[in-house]
Amino acid sequence: MKNKRLINNFSEMVEISSVSKFEGTYHEYLKKLFQELGCEMYEDNTQEKTGLGGNNLVFTLSGKENYEPIFFSCHTDTVEPGENIKVAIDNDIIYSAGDTILAADNKAGIAALIEAIKQLKEQNLPHGTIEIILSPGEEIGLIGSQAFDVSKLKSNYGYVLDSAGKVGNITIASPTLIKMNFQINGKSAHAGLEPEKGVSAITIAANAIAKIKTGRLDSKTTVNVGTIKGGVATNVVADKTVVELEIRSISHDTCLSKEKEIRNTFEDMTYQLGGTIDVESNILCEGYEFNVENTVVKKALEAVRHIGRQPEFEISGGGSDANSFNTKGKETLNLSIGYEKIHTTEEYIPISELQATVDLVLALVQNQTRE
Repeated sequence: MKNKRLINNFSEMVEISSVSKFEGTYHEYLKKLFQELGCEMYEDNTQEKTGLGGNNLVFTLSGKENYEPIFFSCHTDTVEPGENIKVAIDNDIIYSAGDTILAADNKAGIAALIEAIKQLKEQNLPHGTIEIILSPGEEIGLIGSQAFDVSKLKSNYGYVLDSAGKVGNITIASPTLIKMNFQINGKSAHAGLEPEKGVSAITIAANAIAKIKTGRLDSKTTVNVGTIKGGVATNVVADKTVVELEIRSISHDTCLSKEKEIRNTFEDMTYQLGGTIDVESNILCEGYEFNVENTVVKKALEAVRHIGRQPEFEISGGGSDANSFNTKGKETLNLSIGYEKIHTTEEYIPISELQATVDLVLALVQNQTRE
């Protein structure tokens, strides 16, 4: 079978369980594998800080001085159901043989990086220093990459291999994501005997939600009220209600402005109707946006065309580890690596796309000569 080594390595990895917070066994496998390839290893103390199943791992393959260093990143954790994965292959398609995910998200990226390093060494291909960051906890909030100290990197820019769709697609923008939690306190009373003595937290929440705009606000911004919890019985005026919502925008400033507007709306309505409120607001990730003038984009376009693909720009509605690296000052793009239907038991990846990811990595690595 063509690409047998690549397929076998990928299959071996996905059958090692690494559900979020339980990445440890997989990390030990990766440490051994990359060090056997001649890579130097650095391991931080992410696990101690976050309670994840492993630390951030950085593997470095030294290269020629006349090439710019470059980094690649993938995450090591998977979503559920991700245990006891068994691989099946039908013609060009790799998929899960059971009622599990395949874990191509994100082990296809790691498999491609391993194969690329093997080919660089076997064919004695010229390259600069390559840094590979493998982070736990991405699926539960980019936890590993957010805790990573980028001062450990020599590279000024790099690529996250963690987006669905055909190889050649380039995510040039990703949103800031803010999660808000409103705990509204009213006053309980009997709803039939003396409702006027109560203050309904549910009514406060309903009036506040009615005043804010939700859904797609513009081409870059969305707001969604996700959960509402409150009340104990129909004959009791509800004294507590919790509302959770999120704001996403490619524009960080727009996201912050919308957060302030929504906060003020909830607080004003609460005080107007006689209640009190506690607000929690957390920036889960910061957005980024690039154009064709950025070096990281130019290099990606050249590499995609070099492997015979037509590059396509995408704007993502979600975050990835690329958001973390960009926030920390390292220009980073998220690249598509061919998998489809991620986070479902129907997840799959064509073998041709897995191989194309290897080719793309090799093209990027060899396109780093200093100007």
